[in-house]
Amino acid sequence: MRKRSSAAVVGLAIAGASLFATSSASSHGYTDNPISRQKLCANGTVTGCGNIQWEPQSVEGPKGFPAAGPADGEICSGGNSVFAQLDDPRGGNWPATKVTAGQDFSFRWQFTARHATSDFRYYITKDGWDPTEPLTRADLEPQPFMTVPYGGNRPPATLTQQGTIPTQKTGKHIILSVWNVADTTNAFYACSDVQF
Repeated sequence: MRKRSSAAVVGLAIAGASLFATSSASSHGYTDNPISRQKLCANGTVTGCGNIQWEPQSVEGPKGFPAAGPADGEICSGGNSVFAQLDDPRGGNWPATKVTAGQDFSFRWQFTARHATSDFRYYITKDGWDPTEPLTRADLEPQPFMTVPYGGNRPPATLTQQGTIPTQKTGKHIILSVWNVADTTNAFYACSDVQF
């Protein structure tokens, strides 16, 4: 009897560990065009990133941005302290994707778990924001420059969305991409540094 109950406990422990591993390993999505901070860490372009280098797809936080969502100064990490390196402005020296104001652009997401989706929203920093400080809502234009409704559908493993880079921007900016999941209370966040 003792052997059976011990075997059952071990079996449950293995099943629980497998379930945990599956749920965290199947998380979730990030942008790679313009390249996001988490992707720069994952591909080794930027070092000293902590755990995000192994989990670029896991920057998940509460949805409802900008009224809700991660706190100011924690937006790029989705409010996850384990990914706080993404909020560090690094003196404004994150590598940046070169863009031109008003250009057509292919915004691209990579997904490791394809959740039912409400929409995708893209925000950009205001002129005069300080790239040496962590990102806040006050740094961003109040409305997204692009919103792509998705009607509860699940995206493919790679999703490209055509849009237009905002006009009349110069210098360095951040594009904040937000993927709003339809059937959970969360969204995924990606900060991409761009240079006009």
